Amino acid sequence: MKPKTTPTFDPKLFLATVGKGKTAADYRKNQSIFSQGDTADAIFYIQKGKVKLTVTSRQGKEAVIAILGATDFFGEGCLAGQPRRMASATALVDCSVMRLKKEDTVPVLHAEPAFTELFLRYVLSRNIRIEEDLVDQLFNSSEKRLARVLLLLANFGKEGKPEPVIPKISQETLAEIVGTTRSRVSFFMNRFRALGFIEYNGSLYVHNSLLSVVLND
Repeated sequence: MKPKTTPTFDPKLFLATVGKGKTAADYRKNQSIFSQGDTADAIFYIQKGKVKLTVTSRQGKEAVIAILGATDFFGEGCLAGQPRRMASATALVDCSVMRLKKEDTVPVLHAEPAFTELFLRYVLSRNIRIEEDLVDQLFNSSEKRLARVLLLLANFGKEGKPEPVIPKISQETLAEIVGTTRSRVSFFMNRFRALGFIEYNGSLYVHNSLLSVVLND
C-alpha cells in the first residue's frame, strides 16, 4: 500500500480560488475598492487590471502614490497592525481582485512557506520601488520621471513578459504621479511621440527605446 502524499501547496492556485476568507470581485474603471480611513481588515491581490493608490490631505489635495498591476498585492498594512486604511484604492481600468481576510491569511503565512516566499518577495520589491521613487523625485527631472512611470506601467523591468500596451490613462493622473503639471506632461508626451518612443492608438504603446531618456545623464 502506497503511503499517502500531502498535496503540494500552490500559492497561485490559492490566490485564484475563492474559499475560506477569500472573495473575488470585479471593479469597473474608476470604481472605489476602499477609501482612506476605512477599517483595514484584509489584503488584496490583483488578478487582472490596474489599481491606483491615492492619499488625500486634510486640505483636500490628492496625490497618486502607486499604480499597481496584475500579481501585485495592496492593503497589506493591516498585517502590520494598521487599523485604518492610509490610502484609497481605485480601479484605474476594469479589474478583477481577490480579497483575503486578515484573520484567515495570517495562518497561511505561518503554515505555507511557498505563499510566504511569494508575499515576502512582493513586499521587498515594493519597498525597493518606493526607494527608487523617492530618489527619482529628489534627483531626476520631470521628463525622466515621466519616462520611468510609463516604463513601469508597461511592465518593463518586471518579471515576465513586458506589456507594452497601456490602457488609456489621463494626463492629469500622470501629472499627479510624476509630481508636475498637466501641461508639462502633455509637452513631454508629444516629444516622446515625435522621437518614436511611444505611440497613441486608443491605448498607449511604449517602446523600450524610451529607456534612453531614463539612462541619459
